[in-house]
Amino acid sequence: MGRTVVIGAGIIGLACAYELRRRGEDVVVLDKSEPGAAASAGNTGWITPSLSGPVPAPGIVRQSIKWILRPDSPLYVRPRADPMFLSWLLAFCRHCTERAYQAGLDAVAALNAQTMPLYDALVADGVRFEMRHQGVLFAFLSRTALEHAAADLDRMRSHGFGIARQLTGPEARDLEPILSSAVLGGIVVDQERHVRPESLTAGLVARLTDMGVSIRPGFEATGFQTIGTVRAVTTADGSIEADRFVIAAGAWSGDLTRRLGFRLPMQAGKGYSITLAGAAARIGRPLYLDEARVAVSSFDGALRLAGTMELSGINTYLDPRRVEGIRRSADRYLVNWRQSSREDVWVGMRPLTPDGLPVIGAVPGYDNMYLATGHAMLGITLAPATAAALAGLMLDGTSTMDLKPFDPARFLRRNKSGPGLDSMRNNR
Repeated sequence: MGRTVVIGAGIIGLACAYELRRRGEDVVVLDKSEPGAAASAGNTGWITPSLSGPVPAPGIVRQSIKWILRPDSPLYVRPRADPMFLSWLLAFCRHCTERAYQAGLDAVAALNAQTMPLYDALVADGVRFEMRHQGVLFAFLSRTALEHAAADLDRMRSHGFGIARQLTGPEARDLEPILSSAVLGGIVVDQERHVRPESLTAGLVARLTDMGVSIRPGFEATGFQTIGTVRAVTTADGSIEADRFVIAAGAWSGDLTRRLGFRLPMQAGKGYSITLAGAAARIGRPLYLDEARVAVSSFDGALRLAGTMELSGINTYLDPRRVEGIRRSADRYLVNWRQSSREDVWVGMRPLTPDGLPVIGAVPGYDNMYLATGHAMLGITLAPATAAALAGLMLDGTSTMDLKPFDPARFLRRNKSGPGLDSMRNNR
């Protein structure tokens, strides 16, 4: 085996480092901050293979028009004259078709086939983290939304995922008394799980350290040394040579690939969460407040609500209007949920591609530089499967999972005037 540098110590990067090291590779992990400090830190930690649909979906453009300029809505787009963003937005809209959605759902569902066994394998190998097997309850205020979600979940039965159970409003409240009288129905998906994401990244860091992986916080990748292939990654503290490299830097991955001559269409989808420590309210299973697009998870000693999608570029500005939007939305679905001993508010960047699919595979023009990014809201769910698939590709030249739908080469420009792979190789 050889040496691999993984750039990014979020859940995807740490999972890739774990899988590569488990197969005998010498691994170094770099991160400009602390491991798990970005998008992996404040989400609701859902492991939900049955929710495999990509973000661009039929009807989302029409729905988004109602939200798009409201700063407190589930979706907010900050107007800006950025040609790259406008190009991304047009490509996103082109993928909001039934055909594209079904193809994306099928691809992600297939990648998810081993998700639960892979999480069980982490536990068996001594990775310590908080994980619960409680399923998910979807709560609805309208019959239309319930029927749409039921049809979407029914698609997953062909991929071997469990049957979703529909509930009336009273049945949903019997199951979760925290639900308000406005909730007219629910859907339970029993086989899903959730983790506390901070505990998962911390558990992986501890296990990787025991396995001899070098994890280097505060090392920001600033470029690459290339002579026909990638020889080293450069940082402010010097260059680090390796045989192979993985960019798993989330929403920042596009900045790194541009330094290799490859334009990765990536936008940051900012999400927010509210964590209530010592929360008085209790839930038996995670809740999805469907029309509000708000997820709720219970952890040891805490309750977390997360949601919103803000397209405003890469920034960590915490907009209080977005946080208040989550609170008001929760008030429509939940009763007596706000009381706690402490409230922590968080914001993080989710990496979004225009087709809604992850990017897993070799950077075009390079045989030793790989990408593992673009997982949007499925980072926790897809991390172990992504790592297993990519490790096979990197070390064996093939993968047991079909990675063609996630190939970075799908974003190559196909017009005649654009640079081809040969010119990319010759202009480094």
